[in-house]
Amino acid sequence: MSTDEQHWFATCPKGIESLLAHELQSLGANTVRETVAGVHFSGPLAAAYRVCLWSRLANRVLLPLATVDAADGDQLYAGLSALDWQRWMQVRQTFAIDFSGQNRAIRNTQFGAQRAKDALVDWFAQRFGRRPSVERRDPDLRFNLRLSKDRAMLALDMVGGSLHRRGYRSEAGAAPLKENLAAAILLRADWPGMAARGGALIDPMCGAGTLLLEGAMMAADIAPALERQRFGFEAWSGHNPQQWQAILSDARGRAERGRQRQLPEMRGYDADHRVVRRAQENIARLGLERAVRVLRKPLAELRRPTHLPIAEGLLVCNPPYGERLGEKDSLRYLYRELGAAMKREFDDWQAAIFTSDLDLGRAIGLRSHRQYKLYNGALPASLLLFDLKDNRLRDEAPPASSPPPTAPAEQAAPAAPLSEGAQMFANRLRKNRRRLGPWLKRSAVECYRLYDADMPEYAVAVDMYGSQVHVAEYRAPAGIDPDAAARRLDEVMAALPGALNVKPADIALKVRQRQRGSEQYARQADRGEFFSVREGQAKLLVNLHDYLDTGLFLDHRPLRLRIAAEARGRDFLNLFCYTGAATVQAAVGGARSTTSVDLSNTYLGWLRKNLAHNGLGEQGNRIERSDCLRWLEQGGRDYDLIMLDPPSFSNSRAVKDSFDVQRDHPALVQAAMARLRPDGQLYFSNNRRGFRLAPELAEQFDCQDITRDTLDPDFERNARIHVCFRLRHRGAAA
Repeated sequence: MSTDEQHWFATCPKGIESLLAHELQSLGANTVRETVAGVHFSGPLAAAYRVCLWSRLANRVLLPLATVDAADGDQLYAGLSALDWQRWMQVRQTFAIDFSGQNRAIRNTQFGAQRAKDALVDWFAQRFGRRPSVERRDPDLRFNLRLSKDRAMLALDMVGGSLHRRGYRSEAGAAPLKENLAAAILLRADWPGMAARGGALIDPMCGAGTLLLEGAMMAADIAPALERQRFGFEAWSGHNPQQWQAILSDARGRAERGRQRQLPEMRGYDADHRVVRRAQENIARLGLERAVRVLRKPLAELRRPTHLPIAEGLLVCNPPYGERLGEKDSLRYLYRELGAAMKREFDDWQAAIFTSDLDLGRAIGLRSHRQYKLYNGALPASLLLFDLKDNRLRDEAPPASSPPPTAPAEQAAPAAPLSEGAQMFANRLRKNRRRLGPWLKRSAVECYRLYDADMPEYAVAVDMYGSQVHVAEYRAPAGIDPDAAARRLDEVMAALPGALNVKPADIALKVRQRQRGSEQYARQADRGEFFSVREGQAKLLVNLHDYLDTGLFLDHRPLRLRIAAEARGRDFLNLFCYTGAATVQAAVGGARSTTSVDLSNTYLGWLRKNLAHNGLGEQGNRIERSDCLRWLEQGGRDYDLIMLDPPSFSNSRAVKDSFDVQRDHPALVQAAMARLRPDGQLYFSNNRRGFRLAPELAEQFDCQDITRDTLDPDFERNARIHVCFRLRHRGAAA
């Protein structure tokens, strides 16, 4: 090693040591040697300056100063007191000491740091009669002291803090990805190579834009630390200002030239308008608005930009894997939606997905050809790399043009002749289907009511959910022979497969009874079979077997679609939100925010799944488990659009008093209207037969009965299935 070279140590997140070693060599380092969470290297001062300015991967750059004995606090104090501290700092300067490690005698880092601080200030006090000051937040010099067994290694922090703080970020989003880890993800995915070949970069859940900005700085040749206001070495006595200014000036020139040249397409999307705005602010601080664009868009709406015919590109993403979106079973739907979007829109690209949960990574449904183990702080994580070409989604349905052959053993046995009653029921189903056919085709409705006790002796409701059938038997009135009712139900079940061309296994049957209190939430089965149906632009999860209801009230379809059309840019409140179908419609429709309130953990968990299934998170979509009236009375923010759909009756044990919608709706509606903004509107609906709106509400508010407008053709026969009112404050703009 030549006389002008020194030993240095660069720290980094675990798992990227080899990447850092390669980077250090490219910046002029010599004799590079990897260790856990860091790399030793040698080189002149200029090399250390370049590492401080240009390293995209390092956390800190340390200059080792001394090693002292430290079997206990007194020995540590004595060893540090014997050093010549004036070689590195002056008494007028402020300092801080970062202490790590422990041994048998020094078990507390705060104690170790205190003894080290005492040694330093006492050294200056004894020689100059003055003591330097400790400044923890922004000192002139920051020292690093690491204890290993009975030895302590002292080093100067050349940067004065972590290099992952680039200096452009005003505020991190929830659970931010550190910038140097983002850089490692992009390097592992070979983004610099793709950018050089003209490839594109897209992040479908970009948050504050960390991955995009790291990618843009790589493509534009911008030094990652160029925006830092100061470095720790600037107050160090060994600093060479002229050499540093030359290196800094060269980096500024490279950045200016990089911003001016044609850069690759770099796009980001997120469902939360607040983090989109934060990302846009960060992009502007780096002067990269021409190259990096971020828009508000949920994952379900992800499309490859039409003007982007580029064959090569990288889709990179750090999807949520903690509390940001709720429970893990909800997140599976988000990851599956991500996999479907990757394959649908970018099937000739590469993809890099960073997650701390491999189970969630597998839920993507695509085969990763390479995995890297990384750490996000202390949290173990994985980087999954995908080649999307010829990469098929697991459990993907085969194309409709080539149905799989059916083995002879699997062919259905010939159906038994139908009884006269079953044939009559089948004919009614076919008649109803013909009647609804033009509307279904015109409206692209996938879930609808086909039959609702049209013939009183066959007292069932038949609902279609795509290709599956849900049958709910109404409880027979008193005096009806149970044997006759059972025989008619058998005729219903016999008629359905042939009349609707479905398999018996695709028919779910439930006996419909009055449910009270917690019974309405009780499981009827435990199959856990959720499947996706489409309503307008939203995808909703239904379960035909496990609960009394399926998770989707079909009669409220027009109201939900009306809310979707009116929600853009508005704050939406969903009271008694059930599984949150209206919330999803509002969010997909562009609501600025949604708030959903319900007492049932089951339904709120279902809502979380529905949000995730549409690529929506809980940022901007608030979920509250509470009694609605009590929650309203607590006060809080106001809303532009409210849906209030209480049960007809409830005596849930979770609330003190029973609820009867006819008796109790005035107080509930008034409390909701108190949270409605002056020009907003509230939709109040319920399923109580014979319901009458309280006269005092009509006197106090502008009330309009819109029940007929909220019933589609499949419910025209049963116009009393619900009532619906639109309420506005008097004097509000129409």
